Amino acid sequence: MSEIAKKPIKITETILRDAHQSLIATRMTTEQMLPIVDKMDQVGYHSVECWGGATFDASLRFLKEDPWDRLRKFRDGFKNTKLQMLFRGQNILGYRPYADDVVEYFVQKSVSNGIDIIRIFDCLNDLRNLQTAVKAAVKEKADAQVALSYTLGDAYTLEYWIDIAKKIEEMGATSICIKDMAGLLLPYKATELITALKENVSLPIQLHTHYTSGVASMTYLKAVEAGVDVIDTAMSPFALGTSQPATEVMVETFKGTPYDTGFDQNLLAEIADYFRPIRDEALESGLLNPKNMGVNIKTLLYQVPGGMLSNLTSQLKEQHAEDKYYDVLEEVPRVRKDLGEPPLVTPSSQIVGTQAVFNVLMGERYKMVTKETKAVLSGEYGATVKPFNPEVQKKCIGDKEPITCRPADLIPDELDTLRGEMAQWSEQDEDVLTYALFPQVAVDFFKYREAQKTKVDPTVADTENKAYPV
Repeated sequence: MSEIAKKPIKITETILRDAHQSLIATRMTTEQMLPIVDKMDQVGYHSVECWGGATFDASLRFLKEDPWDRLRKFRDGFKNTKLQMLFRGQNILGYRPYADDVVEYFVQKSVSNGIDIIRIFDCLNDLRNLQTAVKAAVKEKADAQVALSYTLGDAYTLEYWIDIAKKIEEMGATSICIKDMAGLLLPYKATELITALKENVSLPIQLHTHYTSGVASMTYLKAVEAGVDVIDTAMSPFALGTSQPATEVMVETFKGTPYDTGFDQNLLAEIADYFRPIRDEALESGLLNPKNMGVNIKTLLYQVPGGMLSNLTSQLKEQHAEDKYYDVLEEVPRVRKDLGEPPLVTPSSQIVGTQAVFNVLMGERYKMVTKETKAVLSGEYGATVKPFNPEVQKKCIGDKEPITCRPADLIPDELDTLRGEMAQWSEQDEDVLTYALFPQVAVDFFKYREAQKTKVDPTVADTENKAYPV
């Protein structure tokens, strides 16, 4: 084994995106974030993740903010730091696949408004669903980081990860991220995985995990020793639980070693002091549920992400069937296997979880089938790593011929149509993209924006307090 070159570990800060998405349903406002940007810009972060994921939806739906305006303000404030976003491949930041022209235009506008690094993932790890976004990012001279949705299962061998990493390198990506959304990567497995990737590809490797199962900080320690280039952390007021390990703790861990970040703990303490009252306020209002702060070892036992567990609980509660909780947990891996063993991340986690609930409650498997389950089995989300269970496929979609091409190949260009539909609301180029992703929510927001100018009371729909996952 080649000797790993020891070098300072780079850090991506997540407090402006994933940390508050994971802990307080993406409810931090731009106004709350902007005053601390100047100090954060002095830290020396590799990048600050501040956009994408659920921030786009939540800004419009709950905060009545223009997400594009937030990005421009961040760009003005961060003079020395790269800005990073999370991008769901062909689904962009929405929940369905979009035409290539929409994906390309979204990437173009993200970069021109200030994004430097685009982290692109697909819920099935189907690389065909990433091609358009990667090409577009490279064309716009942004860093195209491809994220592997990390998961466990028969199909996900070391060879699988090495093979997919090589394909990502060939695709033209500028770096690779291991996206461990459920906190499943154990410390010594991280050593094995990072070592193997480092020996087989020359791209920088970044590791993203969540603290849900309680092992994340130890996993980072072993990954750094194995040569990982960048880790994702969150400032301590919004760290741990379903978020990331704490920035200050990781900085202190590597102090005085060859991996020393060189960050100033006094500066980090000032930043933490700024965010602490925001956290206290969220605890007081109930927005931050203390349950999200603990360790949930069931994540490792059932390989089910924390958000998915709470989803299952609430679905069963609605049906007055809480006593079926463990039956459903045992059914989840079976459904996942029937559907080709996909990683459990938005939207595949919701699809598998809901189908498992139906299977248990109906007393017969696949007696009732969701349209999303049918779509997966019809190939509409892309190719899974293992074949579908043929009996289940037949029962759910009958003789329908599944598609085997890249799903977006069947979607004609849609930008011009979308522009026509929302022409009356358009005030900036980016508005058509906002409308493309969330048509109803966007129109409500555009009406609100209009009303703000004339100070008329707007009628704004759908303001109930719902959490939207990654």
